[in-house]
Amino acid sequence: MKLVLFDCDGTLVDSAGLIHEVMRHTFIAFGKPEPAIETTKSIIGLTLDIAIARMDGKPHADDEAVAMATHYKSIFADLRQTSGFGETMFDGIRDVLDALIAREDIWLGAVTGKSRRGLEMILEGHGLKPHFLFCRTADDCPSKPHPSMVNECCDEAGIAPRETIVIGDAIYDMQMAKAAGATAIGVVWGYATPDELWKAGADAVVERPADLLAYIH
Repeated sequence: MKLVLFDCDGTLVDSAGLIHEVMRHTFIAFGKPEPAIETTKSIIGLTLDIAIARMDGKPHADDEAVAMATHYKSIFADLRQTSGFGETMFDGIRDVLDALIAREDIWLGAVTGKSRRGLEMILEGHGLKPHFLFCRTADDCPSKPHPSMVNECCDEAGIAPRETIVIGDAIYDMQMAKAAGATAIGVVWGYATPDELWKAGADAVVERPADLLAYIH
């Protein structure tokens, strides 16, 4: 058996527009300058309070960053409904997931800086919840790149990290995978550049979802 763990934002779904819109409203509410979308993209994958602190130029999540994270969560659902931004699946990802789900030697999981509620909303919305058996979120573990998300999924599945593949678009995904002793595959349709993924420790970097299947055998 192999365990294949997918990041969510930037890997399964394109959610940068929505995340940035909620961040923009949050920073305005706290009297801060609106962040650039490039700044928002650079922190996608981190746990929310740490991400906000980093966007605000702070070395760690202080009380204000925690308060901003709470505000972000409180307005997210309404903006998701009214902003016109969504969380659409990247072209080709469903075909890859369908191919993996059909295999008896593969189990799927998700490792994400989203809340568990946020992850479940996306998986349910795309009809994928039954297929993702092992999931860890910001509600369960320390922020990426700490290896806990991967290690806990491996422990639950009874599969060693060396038989586990982590697929993600962020440098934090690559760093987390390598810290856990898993294989790291970077994808370029998300929010980091190929060079950034290689430098973060990627074992492979793919340009199209279909290319992932060549590395999962």
